Amino acid sequence: MRQPKILTTIKTYNRDQFFADCFAGITVAMVAMPLSLAIAIASGADPAKGLITAIIGGLFISLLGGSRVQIGGPTGAFIVVVFNVIATHGYDGLVMATFMAGIILVLAGYFRVGRLIAFIPEAVVNGFTIGIGIIIASSQLKDFMGLQMASVPADFLEKVAALCHARDSFNMAAFGVAAVTLLLIVGLRRAFPRFPGLIVAVALGSLLIVGMNLQVDTLFSRFGALPQSLPIPSLPALSWARVIELFPSALIIAFLAGVESLLSAMVADRMIDGHHRPNAELTAQGFANIASSLFMGLPATGAIARTATNIKAGGQTPVAGIVHAIVVLLVMLVAAPLAGHLAMPALAALLMITAWNMSEPHKWKSYAAGPRGDAILLVITLVLTVLVDLTVAIGVGVSLGLAMRWWERRSTTSDWTTPERSWTASEEEAQAMANNLESIAQDVEGMVPAVKVAPVANQPDPA
Repeated sequence: MRQPKILTTIKTYNRDQFFADCFAGITVAMVAMPLSLAIAIASGADPAKGLITAIIGGLFISLLGGSRVQIGGPTGAFIVVVFNVIATHGYDGLVMATFMAGIILVLAGYFRVGRLIAFIPEAVVNGFTIGIGIIIASSQLKDFMGLQMASVPADFLEKVAALCHARDSFNMAAFGVAAVTLLLIVGLRRAFPRFPGLIVAVALGSLLIVGMNLQVDTLFSRFGALPQSLPIPSLPALSWARVIELFPSALIIAFLAGVESLLSAMVADRMIDGHHRPNAELTAQGFANIASSLFMGLPATGAIARTATNIKAGGQTPVAGIVHAIVVLLVMLVAAPLAGHLAMPALAALLMITAWNMSEPHKWKSYAAGPRGDAILLVITLVLTVLVDLTVAIGVGVSLGLAMRWWERRSTTSDWTTPERSWTASEEEAQAMANNLESIAQDVEGMVPAVKVAPVANQPDPA
């Protein structure tokens, strides 16, 4: 079924639900704004692109999606892919790859591919998710510690070597701002789980710069003023050669958007005891990415953390996601200059927490105690994600996972065996049985009267 959930929920919508959705939408917007800015920066894009994606992508995902409570926008899972695409093909290449990924997702929803997520091994998803978390955390060490580096290499091993080489430029003030922000995020989340502590923590951490006159980079000092309006939508420059060049990147973006959105929807189902529509969700992701690319935004997908925040804040229908997008837009139009004062170390601390939560450390023990094949598959996918490339990691991981599943089914044998026949009849018993059968046959023959067939008289030819 590809019908958006909003068409179902609107039939019984009431005022109480509207107020609950408005409160949840405002709460999620407060969480989404600093995250969207930080994710865009970590992806190698302008910070405003994150807000555009939260507004446009989030709006379409809620309008057309198959989940009651899904919240969409830019997510940490895309940081590695987006960074590599921008570094290789430029930002215009990312826009075109996102546009193509949107078309792929719309086709996937039309052909009802949503159920195929069950064939993706969970170990592969866990492996590349932990790997992405490691890459995100390593990419934020520069701003977290205030290191002076011209650029951060994309390759993990080269990045570690460059960070070690720049250790003498450690900035205690930047590290202090990052540490205070990190502690505030953790503390506020534990003390007030329903409160949008992320933006409060980032704001308080950034205020330390003004209050103590610290020499620490801010959004404005590094990127300039944020725009206070949305760009005019325009189609990317399409050409056949460019399509072929960017098709692998588009496939990866579509794969990640589809998998993460469906995983987020399944998590939400368990939290609200609901049932999402996977093909409607894929269709929504497709149109959201097409729309985001038209506004020069980043790839968008369902965000697990923001969806969980929406549920905990009382969100009940897709209206909460629409309110979230509208609030982010209003803040962008009215308060964009204030966002320029946000400290880069504070945003780095926010992404450190995001990377930690993505890797789900509380599940590591169960991964190690699970089947040995799953653990090996997880480690292979993780290592390939960190050291080689996410595209290679997903391709190898899914291929190995499907091969392992096929081998397990092939090697599984049934525990049923043919029972042994230990009884044999003696000659006398066999003769007695034969006589009984003959007697029964004679009785049946006597019960059936003989049938006499009368001769058929000559009939005239009907012709």
